[in-house]
Amino acid sequence: MRIYNTLTRKKEEFIPIDKNEIKIYVCGPTVYNYFHVGNARPFVVFDTLRKYMEYRGNDVKFVQNFTDVDDKIINRAREEGLSAPEISEKYIDEYYRDAAALHIGKATVHPKVTENMDEIISFVKNLIDKGYAYERDGDVYYSTRKFPEYGKLSRQNIEELEAGARVEVSEQKADPLDFALWKKRKFEDEAAWESPWGMGRPGWHIECSAMSKKYLGDTIDIHAGGQDLTFPHHENEIAQSEAGNGKVFANYWMHNGYITIDNEKMSKSKGNFFTVRDILKEYDGEVLRFFLLSGHYRSPINFSRDMMDQARSGLTRMRNAKGTLLHLIEAGGVYAEAETEAFDAMSVFREKFIEAMDDDLNTADAISVIFELISAINKAIKDGASAGFAQSCLGLLQELTDVLGLLWDEDKDSMDNEIALLVIERQEARAQKNFARADEIRDILKSKGYTLKDTPQGVQVVKE
Repeated sequence: MRIYNTLTRKKEEFIPIDKNEIKIYVCGPTVYNYFHVGNARPFVVFDTLRKYMEYRGNDVKFVQNFTDVDDKIINRAREEGLSAPEISEKYIDEYYRDAAALHIGKATVHPKVTENMDEIISFVKNLIDKGYAYERDGDVYYSTRKFPEYGKLSRQNIEELEAGARVEVSEQKADPLDFALWKKRKFEDEAAWESPWGMGRPGWHIECSAMSKKYLGDTIDIHAGGQDLTFPHHENEIAQSEAGNGKVFANYWMHNGYITIDNEKMSKSKGNFFTVRDILKEYDGEVLRFFLLSGHYRSPINFSRDMMDQARSGLTRMRNAKGTLLHLIEAGGVYAEAETEAFDAMSVFREKFIEAMDDDLNTADAISVIFELISAINKAIKDGASAGFAQSCLGLLQELTDVLGLLWDEDKDSMDNEIALLVIERQEARAQKNFARADEIRDILKSKGYTLKDTPQGVQVVKE
């Protein structure tokens, strides 16, 4: 497999550190709200990378963090009258709901900042001891100029950064380019931990360096995330990790491109800000996943109703092909000897699929190969087919779509996202003692063919 490495700006052959286990770290969400469609792209893309590497026979240790300490979480807690931990736990649960709707698998480890505070404090202390960081009145800063290679990922130099890059301004800093590793507590209601520098909490960048080291080691195979994280987040991670550990932090850096909304940058002020939860009210999660994989991950993509409708049409074509094969399997036609040769010829599509995915995870071309396979299957079965041939074709189709997280098992995913969201809303209404709304939702679900049974183990959804 060849991967485009942001660090070197070229495609390189992927050679894992340990052939028995590939180590991948992906930056996860700051849990203060539902995640939006821009967040969804790296979650889906790098979940697909993991699925593909496992498909090729590799063991993958996949780490994706939850940032559960942040100014945004603190502000949301004040708005909702809850504690910061209550807010973060609430939106971690909501993340899992929406991720499941997009068929995003759980990471091997989902570390939380609050559960790794000792490691973070130790990491900061080590940087101070090595002369890369300093303390000022309870705050700790990384001394950017002490790391000669700073800027190597984003291809920026110190002079350019001084001229007006995105850096925080603080009177405490020895240099305006320095960034925070530890922040002194400013308000009594602010989450804080005891440290050698007093009560405080970590800066955003240090958490990933510390958790990557803890769960994956000093050097990892792949670090991935959205293009917007290249600078300053990933640049700062490199500076911290390589200064602290004395080793290369990540051998390969992968970044997905931006998403625009109707050809404009997504912005709450423009009214074109869409959470995945919003989108699931109109489209099922598999459609959104198909859309996010329909372009090359490094290319920008434009989210619009037309593009989503096209994705739904493409997915419907895949589903119809699967449905036709299931019908032929059930009908149990007579085996024809020529079918063996016909199926053997279809192995070329597996080879073409692997070729596309090996070329820097080219899911767009991989989807095209699946449609070529469907055309070949339709041609082969136009006059009927045996159950065995249909089963073989379905097996190949499912093999390839499984890698992309498409054509889910219908028995497991028979309840669509609209129904799932209504069930969640009803549970919330009951918890708030809004029984009128809960009864209304029950009637809506009944009209759609679903009956709810409240059991001691929770709500059971029964399809009538």
